[in-house]
Amino acid sequence: MKRRVVITGMGAVTPLGLSVRELYENQLHGRSGVDFITNFDATTFPTKFAAELKGFDLAKFVEKPDRWAHSGANNRFSAAAAQQALADAGLLWDAKVDRTRFAVYLGSGEGIQDFTGMIHLINRAYDTSKNAMDTADFCKNGQTRFKPQHEYEQELHTTPAHLADYFEILGPNYNCLTACAASSQAIGEGAELIRAGDAEILLSGGAHSMIHPFGVTGFNRLTALSTRNADPKKSSRPFDLNRDGFVLGEGSGMLVLEELEHAKKRGAKIYAELTGYGSTCDAFRLTDSHESGRGAIACIKEALKEARLQPSDIGYINAHGTSTHVNDSVETLAIKQTFGEQAYKTPVSSSKSMMGHLIAAAGAVELITSIMAIQRGVLPPTINYETPDPECDLDYIPNTAREKRVDHVLSNSFGFGGQNVSLIVSRFRD
Repeated sequence: MKRRVVITGMGAVTPLGLSVRELYENQLHGRSGVDFITNFDATTFPTKFAAELKGFDLAKFVEKPDRWAHSGANNRFSAAAAQQALADAGLLWDAKVDRTRFAVYLGSGEGIQDFTGMIHLINRAYDTSKNAMDTADFCKNGQTRFKPQHEYEQELHTTPAHLADYFEILGPNYNCLTACAASSQAIGEGAELIRAGDAEILLSGGAHSMIHPFGVTGFNRLTALSTRNADPKKSSRPFDLNRDGFVLGEGSGMLVLEELEHAKKRGAKIYAELTGYGSTCDAFRLTDSHESGRGAIACIKEALKEARLQPSDIGYINAHGTSTHVNDSVETLAIKQTFGEQAYKTPVSSSKSMMGHLIAAAGAVELITSIMAIQRGVLPPTINYETPDPECDLDYIPNTAREKRVDHVLSNSFGFGGQNVSLIVSRFRD
């Protein structure tokens, strides 16, 4: 018999709140976490706003915050969300749990970006008379300017390594960075570790922040970001005719996944069951989905097949819904091609309309929202939906939350590079 995987703990720090409860309640009230950037001076940027974490202090979450003194935002966010999730699951340093059967699988982004230090060194080492860099001078000054701790904090594997060390998680340890699909992919692949018998418990999710000069400049150059600077809170408008790009967000979402019998044996509360996982690649452009939606269609079908569900069983879709023209149109097409006429009967909404795009962390946070929708029976809205787009003609739960009991939720994550992941969570039935 196939080993069943359930969710027994959740934690989140996001632009909409520093707990799962705050995140979900603010979504139900249609509040926006988008505002002008304070992380750095963005007044000359084409995009001057983002969805930042407000009031975040790691000391409020962990006993030894100094341990992360040299860490970037992604690692600090991950520590706070992981602390919440593990405490929620009753697994903080539980001596009865075999820590070698406890795994970590994250989809987390890059670490520290020492923008100020890099610019300082370039400015000192650039020889204007020769129009060239004096690399010897750059290296000499870099020996004192750059902190060695910051060097290893740039690496992607440090985030799951930090969590394993701090929380004494001794099993398999992985990180993947498949762009916007990363944390969804980590959850799906991590669940396979449990199904294969390689772990009993899994800490999974993601953490990311690209709200820094490199990140905003890069996405502006790709013309991917909204430039609605006159009204930032109205800037993220998935599926709306007048959408003009996504909004960068930051934060972390963490979930505890567990083999069902293991969870029952220790008396864990069960939020939901992870029943479906699909993963495909468009094999097309690095920044655009294939116009036919082929990757997304195959991905959704794969998740439905694994969950042994029909489209009519899905009560709600938490869309990738970035607020870019291509993504929203192609995702709508993929839902219609997969669901047929049922597509028009299935409510869809985008959490990114309120909290922006958390990039690698987006999928995990949106899966938490999906689980809360099952638990509470209220579906979050897509805010800023004002002008219908003929290409996007589904029920996007415009602007106001909706009460509805749902037993199965589909959560989509479609990333740069053509990476597609669909997850299905279901109401737990023993």
